[in-house]
Amino acid sequence: MAEGFARMFRAKDMEPYSAGVVKHGMNPLAVKVMAEAGVDISAQFSKTVEELPVQEFDAVITLCGHANENCPYFPGKFQRLHAGFDDPPALAKDARTEEEALGHYRRVRDEIREFVRTLALE
Repeated sequence: MAEGFARMFRAKDMEPYSAGVVKHGMNPLAVKVMAEAGVDISAQFSKTVEELPVQEFDAVITLCGHANENCPYFPGKFQRLHAGFDDPPALAKDARTEEEALGHYRRVRDEIREFVRTLALE
C-alpha cells in the first residue's frame, strides 16, 4: 500500500520500492481497498529485499514491527525510519464478513496514505 501511495503522491521526489522480510503474496483485500482509494496496485507483487532491482537506498522505511526487528543489512549510508502500522491480515483474520475485514484494511490504508503524504526525508 505504501509503495502505491508513494508512486501516486511522491513520484517527483522519490522512487519507491517495497519488499518484505518474507514473501506473502499479493493480498486481494489490499488490492481492493487501494482501488477504492484510486490506486491500482494489482501489478505489484510480493518480493524480498534481495529481489529488488537496486540495493543502495537513500532511505529505508519499515512499516511493521516484524520488519523493523528483522530488517536485513543494506550497504551504504541511508536514512532509516520506522513507522509502525497494524497488520491488516492479522486484524482481519477473525472477521466474520468480508466487509468487516475490509474495515481493518481501510483504516490501515488511510493511516499509510497520511504517512506517505506527510513523510519528510532528510
